[in-house]
Amino acid sequence: MIEIHHLNMSQSERIIWLMEELGLPYALKAYARDSVTMLAPPELAEVHPLGFAPVIRDGDLVLAESGAIAEYVLETYGEGRLRHAPGTPGYADYLFWFHYANGTLMPATMLGFMELQLRDTGHPLLTHFRARMDRSINLLDSRLGVSPYVAGADLTAADIMLHFPLGTMRGMFPIDLSTRPHITAWLDRIAERPAYRRAMKAAGNAV
Repeated sequence: MIEIHHLNMSQSERIIWLMEELGLPYALKAYARDSVTMLAPPELAEVHPLGFAPVIRDGDLVLAESGAIAEYVLETYGEGRLRHAPGTPGYADYLFWFHYANGTLMPATMLGFMELQLRDTGHPLLTHFRARMDRSINLLDSRLGVSPYVAGADLTAADIMLHFPLGTMRGMFPIDLSTRPHITAWLDRIAERPAYRRAMKAAGNAV
């Protein structure tokens, strides 16, 4: 059974949700952020040198990075579910959006967070930070205007990867979605999924 090392309010919720969607058993070891610094506790560094979450154990394997973990779970236990295989319709969309989550959207939203924190300094890079975040979010909103999920009619692991910065992460700092109706509708669809609701409860997040 896969053991998930989960930090509250972190990307490790993706792995819990993935396991719930696949109906796979897992053991959960939860960690709390430091109440002052909001950083991960030192115990996580004893599991993996990065000291971040998620980390999984599967037998002798210890693996970090949410994208790598998701791919490992899908390849090893997924039986073709929650993804599109090479050569099938939606494969390129699935591949693009799966990697867009951590390659573009997460860095862009972190730049938006920096812009919010440093706005009073008037640094010229702040305009660039905000513009990059807006461009990244708007591209996703446009995609969801023509497809209920990013790789087609059904939810895939790409949606699971993309959700965190526009779902849970908005509890850490505000991201205005009032002009992104397609993302809002997508978030609403996801919120109704039983596997998502079970995962968020297990992760300690309000739903």
